[in-house]
Formats: sequence, C-alpha cells, structure tokens
Amino acid sequence: MTGTTRPGDLWARRPRWLLPVALGVVVVLAIVGIIVAVVNGVSGVIASPQCTVTAPPNSPGLRASWSGSPEQMDNAATIAGVGRKLGAPDRAITIALSTAIQESGLANLSGGDRDSVGLFQQRPSQGWGTVAQLTDTVTATTKFYDALLAIPGWSTMDVTQAAQQVQRSGYPEAYADHEPEARTLALAFLGQAPGALTCSALSLSAPPQESVVKLASSELGNARLSGRQEPAAGWSIASWLVGHSTRLALDRVTYDGQTWTAASGAWAPTGPADGMLALHRVGTP
Repeated sequence: MTGTTRPGDLWARRPRWLLPVALGVVVVLAIVGIIVAVVNGVSGVIASPQCTVTAPPNSPGLRASWSGSPEQMDNAATIAGVGRKLGAPDRAITIALSTAIQESGLANLSGGDRDSVGLFQQRPSQGWGTVAQLTDTVTATTKFYDALLAIPGWSTMDVTQAAQQVQRSGYPEAYADHEPEARTLALAFLGQAPGALTCSALSLSAPPQESVVKLASSELGNARLSGRQEPAAGWSIASWLVGHSTRLALDRVTYDGQTWTAASGAWAPTGPADGMLALHRVGTP
C-alpha cells in the first residue's frame, strides 16, 4: 500500500519530546482543577454574592426558597418597605413583587419594550411619569401601589387579574407564575418568617453608598431602627436591613437574640430573646 498513511503512522513519527510535554500539560491542568475545586468547595473565596429567602417548613403555595443577586433583593426590600409605609395590605405587596419579578426580574432597568423603564416597566408615554421618576425605585413603587389600590375590588382578584388591571401587559398570565416566590419574599419582609432572608459573599464598602436614616425614612417612613421592637415589626425591619445590606454596608444585623453577619451569611443565636434590634456598618466602631 505504497503512498498510503495508516492512522498510527502519524503518532509513530512524533518528535520524542512531544509525549513528555503532553503529559506535563495534563498534570498541570489536573492540579489547577484541584485548586479551583478546593477554592470553590472549601474556602468559598470566589463564591458569588447571593441573597436567599426561605419559606417556613410545610408552607403550601409558597416557593420553598428563592435566590437572587443583592441588587434584586435590594429592590425587593424597597417594594415591600414602601408597601408597609403606605399601609398596603399583605396581598398588595405580594402582587407588587410578582409584577416586578415578571416585568424586570427585580432590576431597575433603564429601558425595555418601547419606552418602558424601571422595576415595573412603566411607560412615560402612558402617563406614568418622567423617566427620572420611573427609574427612582421608591417613586415607581409608590405609583404602582397607588394604581393598584385605586382599582375597585382588587383584593378579591387573583394576581394575574390585579396586576393586569395596572400594567395592561401583552402577557398577563405570566404574573401568576411568580406568585409562589413573591409570597415567600413578602413573608420575610413582612416579618412573618423570622430569619428567612440571608445574604452571603457580599462585597461591602466603606463609606456606605447611602444614609440608613435617609433610606429608612424614604421607604419605611420610620427612621427608628434600633432598640426594642414588636416581633413582626422587628423581623420586618431586620429583613429590610439585610436586603439592603450591600447598599448600606451592613455587616451585622441583630434582632431578638438572633444575629445575621455578612461573614457567615446566616442567622445564629447570640443572646437572649429580648426584642432588641441593632445594626452595624462597615467602618464604624
């Protein structure tokens, strides 16, 4: 078979140095893989920042847990906080969260379909307000609640009907898809599921981006965030603080003898159940 090269001939003609080099590359790659696995699995050094809300056991109709970025949880905290400030019923807060999850994925978007912007993808051309107003999360959220609560019989509607009355979406059925996670988020932010919200692997900077007092006054209508609190209010504020922990550079929140730390990313008992709320910011004594 003159002139024909068999498959094994090419490897047989390889330079003698090629095999050791190839084996060396394999060994180096294997070592790198082991190092990456150790860093990821053991030390968590390169873990991504994440916030998780967990429903109480045996909670039908709720999402068992839902995780998102610190930005998403920050916006969820705003939606729930503004709802509490306005005295909106729990159901309205669930509807608002469901709507924002569907419309923007809980992101304050600078654009969208046609001239839609913000958490709720509201359109200036439909009279919702200016772009500046609708990309201000507190203003946009307030406008959503005002529109929802003005609808006759909204509280007897399902999520899809109520949200659609406000949004006039081309995909109205999608709102109901997010009701389970919205209800789980609402439970945490309303203080009905103690310690349900955690955030981990956060990147906290000092000085903080914003004043705690200013943000609390804007979103909660209440700047008294320390001292004795009633259980539901205390856990509601504690969850709101953890949700805003990146923006406010909070590395520790304590309520009723339980403490969340940014270092651990979890709540743990640290003292007696005394109903006291306290917080700590990076770079402060």
